[in-house]
Amino acid sequence: MMREYLKLARSFNAVLTGISPVMGAIAMEQYNIFILFLLFLVGFLGHTFGFVFNDIIDYKIDKSSEEISDRPLISGTISIKKAWIFAFASMFVAFIIALYIAAINENLIPIAILAASAFFIALYNLISKKFPFMDIFVALGVFFLILYGAFYGKTPVNSIYDITKLAWIVCILGSIQVLFMQVVAGGMKDIENDFKKGAKTTAIKMGVRIIDGFLKVSLRFKALAYSIQLADILIVFLPFFIVWEINNLSVLQYFQWAVLGILAVLMFVLSHKLLSMKHFERSKARKFIGLHYVTNFALVPRMLLGLIPWAGLIVFFPALGFILSNIILHGTVLQPKTM
Repeated sequence: MMREYLKLARSFNAVLTGISPVMGAIAMEQYNIFILFLLFLVGFLGHTFGFVFNDIIDYKIDKSSEEISDRPLISGTISIKKAWIFAFASMFVAFIIALYIAAINENLIPIAILAASAFFIALYNLISKKFPFMDIFVALGVFFLILYGAFYGKTPVNSIYDITKLAWIVCILGSIQVLFMQVVAGGMKDIENDFKKGAKTTAIKMGVRIIDGFLKVSLRFKALAYSIQLADILIVFLPFFIVWEINNLSVLQYFQWAVLGILAVLMFVLSHKLLSMKHFERSKARKFIGLHYVTNFALVPRMLLGLIPWAGLIVFFPALGFILSNIILHGTVLQPKTM
């Protein structure tokens, strides 16, 4: 049964959400492992609430799709009632941990920021299939989740004016990356079922269609996808110009440039492959999305490597969590069946 709850929680990308507040804290030079671990738990449990709530709300649309029949609510291994309990229990424990962190740091402001994150995620789940362009609410949810972590920096942060430029950049990057995964990756992987059911997602609103088995991706949707990618790449290089002095970069930071450049090219290649499929094959789309996921979310930890070397190790956590979760729960490496 634990295996089914891990599927319901979408554990394949839970590590990513878990490290979101951690990235915010590291950007503020917080290196206390205990604090970072607690922040990870808050993010992980928040992720669980968001995805379980999403599955409950989308149950009527999802139940007709054979491609996602492995999801616990669709297969019937977990009831709707138990899913509600699991969702709110996860959120309750997340806020208990958050209150503990706030108490030991004598700062309650982050609790309001975490509540804002939860609000935007819940709002997205409620209206995402009814109106286009609602993916912005997920981006806002992640923005506030990273900002929440930034309030627990090495030095006291009593207002948003104490947040550093680097931390703001990390908040923006996290939002942009999640926006791409929601608008492009999410819109593409669900396009067949969403189109049949008349869902009003951004992808459908912008002309993505499946006609007689052929995938039709409009030029404006491709332009949006590549624009989000370009913004992601440009902003990840921004700290080298406005935070660290470009004339005094170390050898390690120049090496970072090379790695970030390689990752950027790989991201565009994977995006092109996803957007250029002639026939829609969900398994193939999952593969491209999985590879893109591993690449995209390596950018921020790799960028923070210049701040503290061991932060670069975090680059492996989302990929490792993604791969291990897929192998254990789905018997695949890059194609989670609940995606």
